[in-house]
Amino acid sequence: MTDASAQSELAGIEVAPRHVAIIMDGNGRWASARHLPRALGHRMGVEAVRRTIKAAMELGLEYLTLYSFSSENWSRPSGEVSDLMKLMKRFIQRDCAELHQSGVRLIVIGERGNIEPDMLRMIEDTEKLTEANTKLNLVIAFNYGARQEIVAGAQRLALAAQNGKLDPNLITVENFSEALTTNGHPDPELLIRTSGEKRLSNFLLWQLAYAEFVFLDVNWPDFSKDHLTDAIAQYHMRDRRFGGLSKQSSAS
Repeated sequence: MTDASAQSELAGIEVAPRHVAIIMDGNGRWASARHLPRALGHRMGVEAVRRTIKAAMELGLEYLTLYSFSSENWSRPSGEVSDLMKLMKRFIQRDCAELHQSGVRLIVIGERGNIEPDMLRMIEDTEKLTEANTKLNLVIAFNYGARQEIVAGAQRLALAAQNGKLDPNLITVENFSEALTTNGHPDPELLIRTSGEKRLSNFLLWQLAYAEFVFLDVNWPDFSKDHLTDAIAQYHMRDRRFGGLSKQSSAS
């Protein structure tokens, strides 16, 4: 799709937000509703990821952050965790070249200390290969937990202060943000969660401070470009005040 046709498609909902974050939920419920193995639900969820990346590029998003595996997901049955790890590897192996050719930059956030060496190498190689791409910044939150990220950021600042490199009295919102794994990324303006659940589940707690939330009853494997477009339309209907007065109140 050309830039002109993308703008035409979005004409009814104004310009897309720079950054959309998605909690991809409902793979297991999708499978259970069809009396299928949960592993098949996760595989169909990867197909939804591919559709969503394509839609994000067509709609002109700059950043798309997807919550793929949380630090708490290790508590799931070992067989399911193994399936999820294989899917992540397969996604990188099969999609890396196409993503690179499409101008997508892959960024992975989350704890890397307990990731298998071969997967870690794949992640690092893909990040390096795509680091100059500018069509879409695809951020995958993998082995990620927001509380853990915030604690790690605080530890970095505390160590800098201990070493005399930072005055604790001069710590600001800005330099705390710089201590997080999302340093350099704009905060998401829109969060979408599928499956009907209405919670953040330890996802981007700092970065979502002023995001608009859209909760959808659709399970992730059924998520489509239409759902993304509709969520963006809902975002544009919100009165984003950032702690100030509404547009109507300030005009009166």
